[in-house]
Amino acid sequence: MRLTCPFCGPRDLREFTYRGDATLRRPDPDAANAASAFADYVYLRANPRGPHREHWYHAAGCRAWLVVERDTATHAIGRVALARNDQP
Repeated sequence: MRLTCPFCGPRDLREFTYRGDATLRRPDPDAANAASAFADYVYLRANPRGPHREHWYHAAGCRAWLVVERDTATHAIGRVALARNDQP
């Protein structure tokens, strides 16, 4: 599998580190059920089949944080964007 870094171009997957689900949002600490919501945020994860947004870190390259749209069934790579520029 190859990822296309916005700075370095197409690179082998071994240069990158998977850093997790890019769709998660931290719960509001002032919410009425904050403790329960935070426990779910930390410990519960979906295992989606199909297109999914993920954080990847270009550890062996430019050290950029990326958001990668990847199909979890086929590993086909869709869009790759810098994490700081990505809009959900």
